[in-house]
Amino acid sequence: MVTANRIVLSSDHAAIPLRQAIAAHLAAAGWVAVDIGPTTPESTPYPKHGEAAARLVASGDCRFGIVLCGTGQGIMMAANKIKGIRCGVCSDPFSARMIRQHNDANMLSLGARVVGEGLALEIVDAFLHAQFEGGRHATRVDMIDVLER
Repeated sequence: MVTANRIVLSSDHAAIPLRQAIAAHLAAAGWVAVDIGPTTPESTPYPKHGEAAARLVASGDCRFGIVLCGTGQGIMMAANKIKGIRCGVCSDPFSARMIRQHNDANMLSLGARVVGEGLALEIVDAFLHAQFEGGRHATRVDMIDVLER
């Protein structure tokens, strides 16, 4: 069972300050931000952090996940290796809205070296306020899910 108000956040070392700002923003908006780190600036590999967050979403422990690294690309690739995860990198609110409305994305990836804090918070809000439209989009999402088998 998916916990409706829980969002997992994870990052590599490059994105700790932005991840923490997003966690505070989510908490202020009433979400339960499950921040799984890291907490120190030593170099740490993004694949393990993308995987850890994705597993919490795939298990249903968290409704959504937000992952961050320098560009958002590597951690997104790692998250997408977990069955049931649809994670997209976004650098603008429109794309964030569309990955929810058309792709039923359950994870968002951001590049801490690509977007600043203000824009990142706008992207997060666009992602979380959008709803999957279903219809023809559901057929396409089903086609993506078949690729995991």
